[in-house]
Amino acid sequence: MILIDPVFAAVTAPGTPFELGEIGGVRQFVNAAPHLNLMIENARLRHGDKTFVVDFSSSGVERRLSFEELFAWRDQLVPMLGIRRGDRVAICMRNRAEWMVAFLAVMKAGGVAVLLNSRGASGEIVAMLDDATPHIVLADTTRAKLIRVGGYTGRILDLTQPFESSEIMRGETRPALEPDVARADDACAILFTSGTTGRAKGAILSHRSLITGLMAAQLSGTMVMHNMAKTHGVPVETIIANLPRQAALLVYPLFHISGLGSVFLSPLLAGSKVVIMRRWDAEEAVRLIAHEKITQFSAVPTMLWDLLHRARLKDADLSSLRNVASGGQALPVNLLDQVRAACPQAVMGTGYGMTETSGAFALAVGEDFIRNRASAGRVLPLADVRIAGPDGLGLPIGQTGEILVRSALVMKGYWNRPQETIAAFTPDGWLRTGDVGYLDKEGYIFIVDRVKDMVISGGENIYCAEVERVLGEMPGVTECAAFGIAHERLGERLVAVVVGDSRNETAVIQWVGERLARYKAPGQVAFLSKPLPRNHIGKIDKVALRAEWPKLLLPNNIGEP
Repeated sequence: MILIDPVFAAVTAPGTPFELGEIGGVRQFVNAAPHLNLMIENARLRHGDKTFVVDFSSSGVERRLSFEELFAWRDQLVPMLGIRRGDRVAICMRNRAEWMVAFLAVMKAGGVAVLLNSRGASGEIVAMLDDATPHIVLADTTRAKLIRVGGYTGRILDLTQPFESSEIMRGETRPALEPDVARADDACAILFTSGTTGRAKGAILSHRSLITGLMAAQLSGTMVMHNMAKTHGVPVETIIANLPRQAALLVYPLFHISGLGSVFLSPLLAGSKVVIMRRWDAEEAVRLIAHEKITQFSAVPTMLWDLLHRARLKDADLSSLRNVASGGQALPVNLLDQVRAACPQAVMGTGYGMTETSGAFALAVGEDFIRNRASAGRVLPLADVRIAGPDGLGLPIGQTGEILVRSALVMKGYWNRPQETIAAFTPDGWLRTGDVGYLDKEGYIFIVDRVKDMVISGGENIYCAEVERVLGEMPGVTECAAFGIAHERLGERLVAVVVGDSRNETAVIQWVGERLARYKAPGQVAFLSKPLPRNHIGKIDKVALRAEWPKLLLPNNIGEP
């Protein structure tokens, strides 16, 4: 039997803002808003002229926008969309204030935000657009040009340029929007995640699932406050009253669930400040933390590693940090110890989830995390988690199997992928995570392997099937295999083994990088002159390839492992 955290039980009890109840067969927040825009509008009323976002314009000039300024910009954009409830609107931009304005406008209009990987190659982005068939694309200048180069002919509105008079007139003629523009079960956003077939697929998140994820994050913060109050023997109101204003450093892409939920929408609802980094740089991160008094820093382990080993910490001021969290891949224990030494005043945390679950369904923060550092978090009572054996039946506590989850957090399915949607769920409605792990008696979850053939490099998910599909299209390549190897900084590094006429590593890397996002290109390539090894069922034996990887890189290697 899994034990329930007494603090969790207290803050989710009947009559509290986070009261839980069973609706539709799953536990949910009974006081949740019916749609996301209602939560957003409440934030506008509460936070007004506070600074919300700090970023840089296209010309590199720093700009600071208050909540009210951001919302006024949103209100100008809404009628220009020309959409009705349920219409899809694609957003393709790098992290910037315009991205946030675009998302907020789609929510106010009752649309569905289709979040595209702005780091993708032209062909990747256009393939996602062809799949989603949006009413309009909201882009920045660079991505707008890239999309046109890819052959897309639909309507694009560049939010980084002044609006054309025709677009303004179009907006002025649109009728006023009706209140309550969406329902809890309506699609809210589509986030693309690469599939094991090598093609991107869009996870459909409803208003209910996203709101549940956001409220789960708020609940986690509330629990931290209650635990601090308990530790210091003071009322929780005293702790909250003496906290400095929260400020988050945004380093995750906004098209990722972590960027969208944890470092954009959650701070928006809380009245915090968000500081956007244009690109990751450890020295710049240290400067921003000190200059902007950053209190919340959530990043993948690679970035934490950079902060500790590539930034000049001797003269750095990290004293403002109060919360440091990591996600995207396991946090090595030695790295955790180094972060705690550098930021002893900060509460550490981790979480486990995926795009298909609207973020984390397991969390561990503070002492809850430190005492179980090898875990991926404690399963929230918002979610039911089952560990399934090969026969699909549930396994006892402590036994290892595939992790299945059922919750209001879970997606509606994959856009335009009925067969993949069916495959993603068990017949009785549990989502297959594709991860292998086990639970302990306290509800902590431990990840030991992945069913899916995926590499997590620097926090980015890279599906080997996608890379292999592109490699297989390269002239002269007869066989190929992509897989991950351990890497101190990246966690894993994608590498490839190629059989064929070419032995030009640069050409292979360039071939992949030009057709997929650059981070999906292999870091190293080995070449064989004989067929790749295969296992007893005829599949390429990546276990053997991984074991022999150092030998495969030897000069003039022409053998097979």
